[in-house]
Amino acid sequence: MTRFYPLTVAAVQQLTRDTVAVSFAVPPALASAFAYREGQHLTLRALIGGEDVRRSYSICSAVQDGALRVAIKRTPGGVFSTWANEHLRPGAVIDVMPPMGHFNVALAPDQARHYLAFAAGSGITPILSIITTALLTEPRSRFTLIYGNRASSSVIFRDELADLKDQFMARFTLAYVMSREQQDIELFNGRIDREKCSQLLRHWVDLADVDVAFICGPESMTHAVVEALQAAGMPKTNIKIELFAASIPQHRPKPRQVHQAGAAMPDQTEVTVVMDGARASFTMERDKESILDAGLRAGIDMRYSCKGGVCATCRCKLVEGKVDMDANYALEDYEVARGFILGCQSFPVTDRVVIDFDQAE
Repeated sequence: MTRFYPLTVAAVQQLTRDTVAVSFAVPPALASAFAYREGQHLTLRALIGGEDVRRSYSICSAVQDGALRVAIKRTPGGVFSTWANEHLRPGAVIDVMPPMGHFNVALAPDQARHYLAFAAGSGITPILSIITTALLTEPRSRFTLIYGNRASSSVIFRDELADLKDQFMARFTLAYVMSREQQDIELFNGRIDREKCSQLLRHWVDLADVDVAFICGPESMTHAVVEALQAAGMPKTNIKIELFAASIPQHRPKPRQVHQAGAAMPDQTEVTVVMDGARASFTMERDKESILDAGLRAGIDMRYSCKGGVCATCRCKLVEGKVDMDANYALEDYEVARGFILGCQSFPVTDRVVIDFDQAE
């Protein structure tokens, strides 16, 4: 699961002026490796300008589609997103890591639930997969989507959402909130902030009837919606979130300690990494760099993507020792309680640390 596989681009569809949907051809031999759940993401790798660049993008296709497709929105200064929008064409080959992520809940055909989702911009990507998969898997369940954008021209998957509405008219409710385009109903004008969310919960959505809420978008919107939902009485355990990696500032490494001549050597930690059934060890200085950065420097091809504590590509199980995890935008509280950590944000505090990527699958 840690390794990348070369996949051929089967199709590239222009969704909006700055967003493309990229479909991959998965050979039969890799079908099981690339089987996915709704809400999961792929880590893509390309050599751009001589640099190894990796980014994670959510899968937008439903589990039932029998296709593997992601949406890539060009972001200002985005090295990978700009390259993908300008250069990816059918027939191109790109390195792809098998699907990862836990932005989903267990589905069952006999369940009758009401799901609620808030999305903004390209946050619709995993939400589209979740909505379609849930409606097809659970014939008695309903889904309400509140989707924020600047204007109609920037709406990603507008046609697909319209088709879903036609297909599941009685079970799918869709409301657009526009920040720069005036709509007839004032409730749907503006940005999705805490006040707007509270208004929607008072006038549009009966939260007492909602079982699970999904949120995907920028950090500020996500936190605002979570606060509004909890204030309205929804338990935190019923709220699933996914953040934009681009909206989170990259973690700054801890300051390097300066050791005077003759002073005691800095504290060292022996780190053992279990990955794909193999074990590798290296020694690193504490408080200097994360376990991920130290492991990469030691020549271990540990999996990663955003390095900002958002995508969870570097999620692993802390088997032995203790670490300080500086930032965490990806793991649920119960996952942390069970010992899972993010390698890109973890700094050892004990003499020995053992982390296991295989237990994180």
